[in-house]
Amino acid sequence: MSPSPLDAPATPPGRDFPGADLLGGLASKRAPLAVLYQAAFPPPIDGIRKPMKPGGYSDSGADLAFILRTAGYPVVTPVAHPEPRRDFDWVFPDLESGVRAALAAGAQILWANTVLFERHPLEAVLREVWVVGQVPERVQRHDDKWLTNSLLRQHHCPVARAALIGREPGAGVTSLRELASRSCLAEQGLDFPLVVKPVRGRGSQGVVKVESLPQLIAEADRLLSMTVNVDAQEFPVYGTRLIVEEYLPGEEVTVTVMPPGAYEIGGEERTCPVPWALPLVRRFNHLNGIAPYNGVVAVIHNSAVVDPGELDSALAAPLLAACIKAAEIVGAMAPIRIDCRATAAGDYLIFDLNMKPNMTGAGRPGRDDQDSLTSMAARAIGWSYRDLLENMLRQAWRLRP
Repeated sequence: MSPSPLDAPATPPGRDFPGADLLGGLASKRAPLAVLYQAAFPPPIDGIRKPMKPGGYSDSGADLAFILRTAGYPVVTPVAHPEPRRDFDWVFPDLESGVRAALAAGAQILWANTVLFERHPLEAVLREVWVVGQVPERVQRHDDKWLTNSLLRQHHCPVARAALIGREPGAGVTSLRELASRSCLAEQGLDFPLVVKPVRGRGSQGVVKVESLPQLIAEADRLLSMTVNVDAQEFPVYGTRLIVEEYLPGEEVTVTVMPPGAYEIGGEERTCPVPWALPLVRRFNHLNGIAPYNGVVAVIHNSAVVDPGELDSALAAPLLAACIKAAEIVGAMAPIRIDCRATAAGDYLIFDLNMKPNMTGAGRPGRDDQDSLTSMAARAIGWSYRDLLENMLRQAWRLRP
């Protein structure tokens, strides 16, 4: 149901793309690599500042750095002898100082296990290093869930219906006062129950299912009132706008889409000129209709790879095709994860596209229950966590001089 690997890896315009040559060239020379974690707080974009994950993905960064070093890759680290259980021993902060420290330590490949944005410190060295991760400006653009889902709709991808709300009215934004005074949600094809979520969210943080208009207004007011202190200034955690989205009552699945490139699967070299999808992962044991944050409930306890025999191909094939199309639309250069859910009629709709999926994986001491949704899907095609990481490394890219 995902495209078969064809003749040659795609070459993104204006970027070197090693693909099949990487393991025979750059990686076989054991080019040193360093992993970046999120220390740079994203700037406010259109009044919205994306929340930071506690630890800034240092946990998953340490997971992948540990596994790659154990596999023989020359992973450079901030300390000479990193302790396996100490996350920050393995990763460099994605500040300018951290990027330069990684380069000074000899890194030729930077693994951007972080949230990127325009003018991120990584941008200054894109012609000096190979990067595993997304293009910064694309992440900034597509971390806006409203704009991204609107773009996918324009390209005829099946996306959940939604509306924008805020305290004040604006272009395309319905105010809370308007919500209380007229049936504007019904005019946009929305009816309760609904989901309220941030425009630039992270996982299920700030996502709430609401059953009535009073509850919607109360939850929206609560979310819009939340603030965070950054550099001694108070900023709204979720900005001034929120998304109100139809609640999809059916089964939830997530799709990891891999970028174009050259891969090793089952001991064979395969090349894909277009994105392709890993097997579906089913989500279950929701809390009030919402999948819980993985920091509260490890995904191995509420997720499982879907057996191909369970799939209704008439429903699954269009879903996978839509997710692959979405990856092309956003120009993904590394794995993305797309969350989907079925309507009451059984039709799957996209509701969330994640440019930076979680990349935790089992293998580091004390982390046996920390497989991510992506690493779970990878195991279904025979990839260990190490195999997944090595195949991601093969798709490293850099700006041409």
